[in-house]
Formats: sequence, structure tokens, C-alpha cells
Amino acid sequence: MIMKECAIDDIRDLIKEYIQELSSPIDSFLEEHILASAFFKILAETGEIIGYYAIHDGQLLTQFYIRRPYLMYSQSLFSQVLERHDVKSLFVPTCDELFVSLALDKDFTIEKQAYFFQESQGGYDCSILEDEVFRPAILEDLQQIEETCGDFLDQYERRISNGEIFTYFRGDILLGIGIVEKSKMVDGLASIGMFTNEAYRKQGIGRIIILQLRKWCKQHGISPVSGCWYYNHASKRTLESAGMVTRTRLLNVKIT
Repeated sequence: MIMKECAIDDIRDLIKEYIQELSSPIDSFLEEHILASAFFKILAETGEIIGYYAIHDGQLLTQFYIRRPYLMYSQSLFSQVLERHDVKSLFVPTCDELFVSLALDKDFTIEKQAYFFQESQGGYDCSILEDEVFRPAILEDLQQIEETCGDFLDQYERRISNGEIFTYFRGDILLGIGIVEKSKMVDGLASIGMFTNEAYRKQGIGRIIILQLRKWCKQHGISPVSGCWYYNHASKRTLESAGMVTRTRLLNVKIT
């Protein structure tokens, strides 16, 4: 087998195959790491592309995919990839059965990184008060958003211009913001999230924001997903109260 660095466009068809084989979607956190990775195609002696892998910053393996007819070689190829590169850790979503299995074969140290959420079958009961407004952010909101949210996000101005940020106001008070990041790998998918003004937490603000974002996604034919750090119990409770459910974890697998 031959392994060669390549452009992502060289393996678009394989990436589509990979996505179709996942048991549930991934969120923008993992997607960003994947898209910022260096890609390598795996070729048979005939020159046929039989799989690919991706490495972020030279040390984090973010993807490893082998086409079904060649799965008999997956363990050997996986070992070769680890030997060839200075891989220190792996980001493994549990919806990727092959990647999980190969990591388990190695008896590496497994740490829990994040939860990935999808919608439940619940509705969109997200009524707000008469003096409250949930709407897309405009550039005039920039200063107030930065003052309220700090370093929760980067590039606020760009995100506002791209229509990614939503504001939730009560009168002149910014109660919180929502964010919608459309997937660059999967059509019709977006990651949603929220930040609540510290002075107004534990009042159901985050729940309303997520419900409003779910409603917006439905209106625009988008399937929302979400994620949170595994140990952020408050965010997990908020997402679940807004009708998001999780059956997928992101594992941070350490090579020891």
C-alpha cells in the first residue's frame, strides 16, 4: 500500500462515503479540526484509492477511513500510519465504528472529550415575552456582544456578517446569543450553540435560545446538531431541556 499527501478535493468521494457510514453526525468542533488537517490518501498497488486519513498539526489523528472491500487491511494500515507520523493522540467520535475499534485494539488511554447532540422528537415550544426579541445579530450589536460574551467566540464581526450569530434581547439588555455554524462537510447540517449573559443565568435563557435556533433551522430546512465539553454539566442540562439528545461521544485517545 502507498500513502501520499493530497488535497481534500482529491478524496471528496471518500469523505462522502465516510459521512454516510457514520451512525450519527459530528459537530463543528470536530469538523474544524478535520478541515484544518493534512490529508493523505491510501492507494493499492494498482493505484486505486482505498482509503484516507487526516492529521491535525502533525500530531492529532482526526480521521482514518478504509473502504469496505479493503477492511481486512485496516489494522495493518492503521499501525503503519501511527508508525509513519509522530501521532500523539486521536479524536475519535463513537459514531465512527471502525475508528473506535482500531483505537480499542491498541489499548490506548481513552479520555472523554465531548458530547454530540441531535434533535429529539420534541416540539418547539419557545414562546418569549412581549418585551423580548430574538433575531439575527447586526453589526450595531457588535460592541454589546463583545462586552457580554468576551472570548466565548472569535471573529464576532465576521460571524455577524455571515449570519451566524443571533441575539436575544429583553428591552436593551442582551440576555444572550445563539450561534449557527453551517457544516462545510455535510449539506443541510448546522451546529447550534448559545451563550447566556452571566447576570441572567439559571433563568432558562439558554434553553429558549436553543429552542429558537431549532425553530430557525427547521424553517430553513437545516438539521441542527450541537456539542459540549464532556464535563460541562450545565451546558448538557440546557441542551437536553431544549430537546437535544446525545448518544455520541468524542473521545480523546492518548497514545502511551
